[in-house]
Amino acid sequence: MNTLFISDIHLSDTRPDMTAALVRFLEQDAPGADALYVLGDLFEFWVGDDDPNPLHRQVADAFFALSQQGVPLYFIHGNRDFLLGRQFAKRAGMTLLGDPCVIDLYGERVLLSHGDLLCTLDVDYQKFRRITQQKWLRWLFLRLPLARRQSIAYRLRGQSQMENAGKQQTIMDVTPAAVDAMLRAHDCALMIHGHTHRPAIHEFKLDGKRARRIVLGDWFEQGSILVCSPAGQRLETRSLA
Repeated sequence: MNTLFISDIHLSDTRPDMTAALVRFLEQDAPGADALYVLGDLFEFWVGDDDPNPLHRQVADAFFALSQQGVPLYFIHGNRDFLLGRQFAKRAGMTLLGDPCVIDLYGERVLLSHGDLLCTLDVDYQKFRRITQQKWLRWLFLRLPLARRQSIAYRLRGQSQMENAGKQQTIMDVTPAAVDAMLRAHDCALMIHGHTHRPAIHEFKLDGKRARRIVLGDWFEQGSILVCSPAGQRLETRSLA
């Protein structure tokens, strides 16, 4: 009996090893799980469900095959794939969740998030995030020609990489005050998120009581998986080889 969590796989055509590792995980590790949650950035970027990239169909088919085995699949958008829509989710057998959201995990209220909302010191990114959350802007973007959307996505990704290279690591990490506020707002003592690529289980005090924050890792050098059971939680890794 276990529930699995992954995030920040950042799938792209340039890293077939990561795709192979994810498919292997879905075929070998995930069957029999009580549920699988993907907490964002499944893809390096997403410009619309109408993108015919064969990688997208391969990944959707792998998830759908798992869903047909009775494993519920859930997805929270990341900052890279926030445009992933209902068409892909249906093809993959996934249920889309809001960010943040609360689930019951073996009797405990658990707060789930991609994690970028918690990086409040990164003021420039938070401004960009607020802009991309505008429904009218998303509507307009998704009606641009596919090639134009891809060009914009490549340019924004390159710009983001250059800007992040010049930022202090503390700015791109979550702020404790934001973590505390989100936990209080949702009456939870356990949070699970990704985004920062810093896998760890943090224990701390929140209003005098024990609280935990579990951070999922990325899949750049190895697969990162959180396995939760009624007995507790543990972070595991998988080889990309």
